[in-house]
Amino acid sequence: MSIYEKLSELNITLPPVSVPAAAYLPFVQTGNLVFLSGHIAKKDGKPWVGQLGKDTSTEQGKAAARAIAIDLMGTLHAAVGDLNRVKRIVKLMSLVNSTGDFTEQHLVTNGASELFGEVFAAKGAHARSAFGVAQIPMGACVEIELIAELE
Repeated sequence: MSIYEKLSELNITLPPVSVPAAAYLPFVQTGNLVFLSGHIAKKDGKPWVGQLGKDTSTEQGKAAARAIAIDLMGTLHAAVGDLNRVKRIVKLMSLVNSTGDFTEQHLVTNGASELFGEVFAAKGAHARSAFGVAQIPMGACVEIELIAELE
């Protein structure tokens, strides 16, 4: 099954690349690696604002991370032209806007990791980091960046 057939089966439509909000590129390719800049969580087209451990639950954070994974796939598609060219999702780095005593950043990030596994199967298994941070641009609850390897 192609990546696009899997996305269709999951009822996922890839969004267009978002215009950068500052002085950076949405993606950069060097050799067979593609680096995607951090994508913040969005809900209804606006930043998904919240702080885990204060006003946002782990399940809400996980849903936000899943939404970011869809945005990342849209950007990756724009970067490479065909998601079937992806040899491997290499690494995710996740920043979770959280209180000092919140310790479930890894569970929040599973929202993205699990979707990449579902869409890309074995090629979606990746290394990752999940950090709790004091704040994310525009008050977003989660931000994730990605590195992918191409065939």
